[in-house]
Amino acid sequence: MPSETAEVLAARYGPRLRLYATGTVMLGMVASVLTTTIVNVAIPDIMGAFGIGQDRAQWLATGALAAMTIGMLSNAWLVRSFGERRTFVGALALFTGALLAAGFSPNEDVLIGSRIFQGAVAGVMQPLSMYVLFRVFPPEKRGTAMGFFGMSVILGPALGPTLGGILIDHFNWRYVFFAAVPVTLTAMLLGSLFMPQREETGKRPAFDWLGFTLLAAAIGCLLTGLSNGQREGWDSDFVLGMFAIALAAGAGFLAWELSVDQPLVELRVLGNGQFTAAATVAFIFGLGLFGSVYLVPLFVQLVQQYTPLAAGLLLMPAGLILGAFMPIAGYISDHAPARSMIIIGLACFSLSSYWLADVDANTSFWTIAWLVVLSRVGLALIKPSLNLAALRPLRPEQLSQGAGMINFARQLGGAFGVNTLSVMLDRRTMLHSDALTSTQSGANSATAELLRQMQALLAQAGTSADVQSAGALHYLGRVLQAQAYTAGFQDSFLLCAWIFAAALLPAWIMGMRRRPLRALR
Repeated sequence: MPSETAEVLAARYGPRLRLYATGTVMLGMVASVLTTTIVNVAIPDIMGAFGIGQDRAQWLATGALAAMTIGMLSNAWLVRSFGERRTFVGALALFTGALLAAGFSPNEDVLIGSRIFQGAVAGVMQPLSMYVLFRVFPPEKRGTAMGFFGMSVILGPALGPTLGGILIDHFNWRYVFFAAVPVTLTAMLLGSLFMPQREETGKRPAFDWLGFTLLAAAIGCLLTGLSNGQREGWDSDFVLGMFAIALAAGAGFLAWELSVDQPLVELRVLGNGQFTAAATVAFIFGLGLFGSVYLVPLFVQLVQQYTPLAAGLLLMPAGLILGAFMPIAGYISDHAPARSMIIIGLACFSLSSYWLADVDANTSFWTIAWLVVLSRVGLALIKPSLNLAALRPLRPEQLSQGAGMINFARQLGGAFGVNTLSVMLDRRTMLHSDALTSTQSGANSATAELLRQMQALLAQAGTSADVQSAGALHYLGRVLQAQAYTAGFQDSFLLCAWIFAAALLPAWIMGMRRRPLRALR
């Protein structure tokens, strides 16, 4: 039986192949990214189920994002070795197994390990889907194709929090992993029909296992050091040792990739100035994007005491608007300068985060919802334009590596964003808690009045004098902790605003035209 290459499928289905391939990769992308944000609304329940703190629970997001960056870089080798169909179907089969393992996990270690595996497989899916769309769409319509790709990346996060809230309210947190299984199975069936098989008949290229190991060690040790710094101490032997290993592994990775014949990462593609600027924007953008996506549902559940369903509904308007606007933004990116769209999008994100820095326990549902909508409008403007600006200057043989690297930069930034903002939240909350506690004395009239009112209320309930005093102090402690938590979130949102603002400079540089070197001689 002849191999069903892209040419064979094009002859069989004609122009409809573009529609079939787009639908297939979009379904696969929705399946792989559905759990990215669906887990965020389940974190408080998971923390309670396993008795873990926020510093440990953040690995459910950080671990998956970090593994996703590694998986993205293996995409080019997998496609060359096994073809698009086997890579697509095989990745989704492994992803399904990881979903089931997470759903049935007996402890947090198994759950975090399953999330890391899910992230690695999802990392393969993103550049693969982008690569397929670049192949089936002509050059003049690739901006539209990137709009569809961006919509597929967003549909999962848009539907995930609300679906997760419904499942948690009616069942429990384990069902947030089971929800994606029917989607993965459907995508596997379509992929076996409409994805092309391997066209190369020669020997499969060798995989850069040393580079893979060095990169995984560098990222893993660096994130481990950052996440444990607050608990172990930033000058502890463990944390400093993690940083030292990360530094050595990172240096070894760069040296090895520049010397090996078939590198895991083709660093020479960074010699293209426009691509390098786009990758820098992608990293900083991912840093703020995934960090803010992690913070919002956590804030409304821990500070405002929203249910998981209410937290999911809060994010749903933004997701729906983003899903509808993404194809339009993709069309606009074919006709408007990419730099302008990226700068406007980053400004929307920065303003949204800046205004979120003023939220507190009394901020209304729709105020937060509309601020999230503003950020998602920015995302719709950035995503197709950034992908297009990054890949346009590359040669055809560099597209696969370029697609992997631009997604790698964004996801790596996301892993560091969640990790950094989690550390920031813990550290700033502790500092604000200490500062507030130091002001609680007999000379503080507001505190004295609060204690008096609480004691009066407890007295009306018929409690003893000892219980009245202890109850009033307990309530005061909860008030102080809530205020410290709120201030910690406000500081973290403000940091997000500065992160997005910092991306404006490389975004401006990205669009600057440079003379060819020969013209300067």
